[in-house]
Amino acid sequence: MNKVLVSGGAGFIGSHLCEALLNQKKEVFCIDNLLSGRKKNIENLMENKNFHFLQEDVNFFVFEEKVNEVFHLASLASPVDYFSKPVETMLSGSIGTKNLLDLAVKNKAKFLFTSTSEVYGNPLEHPQKESYYGNVNPVGERSCYDESKRFSEALIKSYEKQFGFKGKIVRIFNTFGPKMRIDDGRVVPNFIFQALNNKPLTIYGSGKQTRSFCFISDIIDGILKMMNSDFLGPINLGNPEEYSIIDFAEKIKKLAGNSPIEFKSALSDDPEKRKPDISLAEEKLNWMPKISLNNGLKQTIDYFKEMNNF
Repeated sequence: MNKVLVSGGAGFIGSHLCEALLNQKKEVFCIDNLLSGRKKNIENLMENKNFHFLQEDVNFFVFEEKVNEVFHLASLASPVDYFSKPVETMLSGSIGTKNLLDLAVKNKAKFLFTSTSEVYGNPLEHPQKESYYGNVNPVGERSCYDESKRFSEALIKSYEKQFGFKGKIVRIFNTFGPKMRIDDGRVVPNFIFQALNNKPLTIYGSGKQTRSFCFISDIIDGILKMMNSDFLGPINLGNPEEYSIIDFAEKIKKLAGNSPIEFKSALSDDPEKRKPDISLAEEKLNWMPKISLNNGLKQTIDYFKEMNNF
């Protein structure tokens, strides 16, 4: 039986990945310090004899099991979290990445790192291709997250140059779905929480900034296909359908509650546009999103209603 390690496995994306790997009959070791992950996300996995949860810090833990695959997802990905814990964010994308790379090298295991669309910063190219270098402020408020991911990508490529070890990189764009924290500060849970509580939907800036939204099951499918492919990346995973924040707010109002819209000052270094070019994923992985935004939002809203007794 293949043994797999997932760092950040109690987080939003990580918990879905753990479940998918168990469904593939793999033995899964979930590493998470629960700084942003939650045990509730993996409660349904705990009784599976092939699932092992280890509450450890990815930067410092020592792992003796021999594994075949390593998925590195550990990171504080929410603005609420990385604004308050920038040092921890930087460490998971530097020391944590090195720790897991060394483990993968030792075990001759396959390695996949979940990077982010934030490596493109506030892009001057639209849509964003993997060949675009980005427009990132290295000392801005968001830099702890952006630069930790960029550093991890560079470190993986350095291991390839120096040691011949080939790690894989996926750049994930906005992802949503069940198991998101309703208080994590990102636009999907923010709007849903506000709408369900009959509060104004808060838009920062003009609302003309754009985002794309990919449902969690599609992202998991892309991650698994990438790990099983011969391609190293970087490769974009996201939904190329683009929405302005104003249009997205109107969609949430129709689905979750007719709240008013409230405008506030723009956030520092907030990207004006975000849309993935996924032609490489289509070519190399035969991957593209299947779940529509409306379908995904209905599932997410139902989850939040159930979890929060609305």
